[in-house]
Amino acid sequence: MIQRIQSIWLLLAAITVSCLLFIPMVTATIGTAEYQVLASGLYQKIGNQSNLIKSSTPLLICVIAAAVISVVNIFNFSNRNRQKLIARMTSILIIALSFLSSQASKAIPGGLESANYKVGMFLPIIGVLFCILAIRGINNDEKLIKAADRLR
Repeated sequence: MIQRIQSIWLLLAAITVSCLLFIPMVTATIGTAEYQVLASGLYQKIGNQSNLIKSSTPLLICVIAAAVISVVNIFNFSNRNRQKLIARMTSILIIALSFLSSQASKAIPGGLESANYKVGMFLPIIGVLFCILAIRGINNDEKLIKAADRLR
């Protein structure tokens, strides 16, 4: 059902993953320039001006796809098996997203040795955790429905 706890977990997963569009994953300061890796690519920030240096289209597509799939999966409440399958696939997509973000982070000038990991690097882990909790909620719904069917 749409008002179940897995809907909240899937919504939280979508919000967490979509935060990668705005929250930097890795930053590095070299001289007066600050380099940031966002889902859309590598940015150089000097003062208040930010310039895109290298675009990361696959990472951006994965972020948007994972967020949209999580939101759409909320409305699959009538088919719990499909909802569980899509939540698992979303978890795999988020893991691929974290791999792509680590590859995008390697483009920072000076390498990862001078880089500072920010909150954005840990958001995919939290997104996967929310998907796992949604799967757990779906399993609890199935147990509840099987128990109700036995009582009839």
